[in-house]
Amino acid sequence: MGPKAKKSGSKKKKITKAEQLKQLQEEEEKRLREAEEARLKFEKELERLEKQRIEKEKWQQLEKKDLERRPEELEELYSLEECFPEAEKLKQDSRSLSQQASTLADLDNGNMEKIIQDENVTLYVWANLKKNPRYKSVRFSNTKTGFEIPRILATSDIALRLLHTHYDHVTPLPSAPAQSPSPTPRPLSAGSQLCKGEAESTADADGPEDQADSKPRERGSVFIQEEERKVDEQGDPEVQMASVEKEAKAAEGDLEMKLLSEMVAAAQLDLIKNAPEKPEVSESKEVDLCQFTILGGVYHLDILELPPQCKPVKGWMMVEILKEGLQKFAYPPEITEDFETENAFPPVEVTLQIQEKVTFFEEPVVARWDAEGKYWRTDGISDVYYSSEDRLVSFKLETFGPVTLMQDTHINMPYQSWELRPLGMNKALLTVTTVFTEIQIQIKENLCVLASIKVKDKEHGSVLEGKWMAPVPFIIALKETGLNIFPTVYSHFYVAINNKVPLVEMKAYQQMALLSSAFAFGWSKWNTLCNSTNVVFKVRETLTEEHPIDIPNWALFMFSGDRAWRLKINEESESFSEALGEETEFHSTLYHMVKDAASKEAVEKVRSSSCQFVDSVCYMLLSTRVLSYS
Repeated sequence: MGPKAKKSGSKKKKITKAEQLKQLQEEEEKRLREAEEARLKFEKELERLEKQRIEKEKWQQLEKKDLERRPEELEELYSLEECFPEAEKLKQDSRSLSQQASTLADLDNGNMEKIIQDENVTLYVWANLKKNPRYKSVRFSNTKTGFEIPRILATSDIALRLLHTHYDHVTPLPSAPAQSPSPTPRPLSAGSQLCKGEAESTADADGPEDQADSKPRERGSVFIQEEERKVDEQGDPEVQMASVEKEAKAAEGDLEMKLLSEMVAAAQLDLIKNAPEKPEVSESKEVDLCQFTILGGVYHLDILELPPQCKPVKGWMMVEILKEGLQKFAYPPEITEDFETENAFPPVEVTLQIQEKVTFFEEPVVARWDAEGKYWRTDGISDVYYSSEDRLVSFKLETFGPVTLMQDTHINMPYQSWELRPLGMNKALLTVTTVFTEIQIQIKENLCVLASIKVKDKEHGSVLEGKWMAPVPFIIALKETGLNIFPTVYSHFYVAINNKVPLVEMKAYQQMALLSSAFAFGWSKWNTLCNSTNVVFKVRETLTEEHPIDIPNWALFMFSGDRAWRLKINEESESFSEALGEETEFHSTLYHMVKDAASKEAVEKVRSSSCQFVDSVCYMLLSTRVLSYS
């Protein structure tokens, strides 16, 4: 019998040593991988917790900081938000006054009138309680403000409300005029031109021989110094680095000043540029706000339906409260078929008392607001009467709504003459004389003040006298009172001017401002006869505020922006001539032109002038544009 066959599946396959090692290695790698993943997960969790902790601390710090400054911020916000309750208070006052009209009735005529006034708002309310057809004249006590109402209103349950806001919050803000980009390089500032001119004049002062001798010596000394510095720097790296940093800072400072000078010059040039196109007015009755200026604020005129009045009931005062509040009384009504006569709804005559701070040189233009078109218009207003002595204006109004008074923006342009005179160190007086008035503006350091105003050769009081302000708010304040001697970019469309090239005009103002501590400048009739590339004005040295006898006569100077010279003619000459004055020369700047005949004291004053003073004088000259608008 042969041997038994082996069973194939009875015994497991034997694992080799290599396979065992490989299996152990894989298990170890798996263990290490899991351990690494667990470590990374733990680190991420720690990182998340740390980030969360930092964010929480940061949040807590921000909350703490917010809580610390919260009272200050809320206080400031509350002060700004006071305008809302003030406006609502006026509305409630109108409503409550109308409802309590019967208890506030005047003993003489039986109707109610009330005036509520604060710094910027005045409210007038009149209630028609008696409905007496013969009582058609309404005048508020202690004022001349009032109405002349027709019979139909005198017999109706109405109340008249006049809310005078001393500012204009109705007119939309004007859009800035479009300006085409200029490819021409920007001019140097006045200071840069002055320094450049000083360097040129110093070089010219040296003789040719001196210059020739000095150049080799200068070149030799510079060469020796540079060689010595190079040897020192090569031996000391710290000195070399410090030198490089110093040069870099100097270059950065020079670049910054250059860019600042270009920016200032561009801004000054924009002040005297003229807009290329006149703004369009869509409607024939629309007021052109580039030609006219609102003065004295806005008068909101309303006719209201008289609400139910208070009634005494068993010791109580009962009043019906209407949910919709005060309702406007339609006058004239939309439907007039029931009325036979055509003139059943005549216009209402309104009399307004003009504010003391506002000056009208002519009869004001009365305009009403078109709520639909969003502009002021002059139709629907008739029989305008103006009394300058009583400061009253009356007119007839067909429909009620916001009304305002306007004056020609350019009523004081062109000027008849002007003068800029020193009053001492860093002080000057700018006088502008127009057809109606003479305005004197004192400039001191970086502030301006209205020194004097004359109307028809008589002193005229103003609320701005004695109030020092920075140039920009000062100009705004003068405009708001009607003393407007500041042209806009559109003014040349409305005024016949002696237009000058803007760059020439700007350079003249800059250099006149630089000299204004020691030299006076004035209007010349010959400025209108020279071409647009030149300006002519009077100049003389003035070191004291007084006018002593030994002050020299005015000299006539012509300036083209890059050349200045003294003219041979004077103001009394029979004809104009550009001929050069005797014993004088051409100069590149106005400063060097006046320096030829100036005293040492005058030159020292010019050099010691405050930069803020020079800038303020320049800004006022740029804003008045006396060389183009005289």
